Amino acid sequence: MAKTSSVNRNEKRRKMARQSDAKRKRLKALIKNKTTTMEDRFTAVLKLAEMPRNSAKNRIRNRCEVTGRPRAYYRKLKMSRIALRELANYGIIPGMVKSSW
Repeated sequence: MAKTSSVNRNEKRRKMARQSDAKRKRLKALIKNKTTTMEDRFTAVLKLAEMPRNSAKNRIRNRCEVTGRPRAYYRKLKMSRIALRELANYGIIPGMVKSSW
C-alpha cells in the first residue's frame, strides 16, 4: 500500500484540476490567440501563473485504484500489475486466468 498522504495529495490534485479546468483552458486559448493584444495576453499569462500549480492536469500521478501504487500502472484497468495479478488469481476479473504450462 502506498502512503495515505500520497494518495490523498493526488486526489486533491484531481479535484483541483477538475475545478479549474475551464478557467485554464480559457486563459490558454487567450494566450495562444495571436489576434488579441499583447497586454491582454500578458495579463492572461500572469493570471495563469497565479493559479495553484496543483490545479494543472500534468501534476496528477496515475495510481492504482486498489493499492495506490504509482508504478507499473495499466491505464485501461486503472490498477497496477501486482493488484491485477492478485485479483486474477482470486478469479475476480472475468475472462482472466492465470496462465500455466
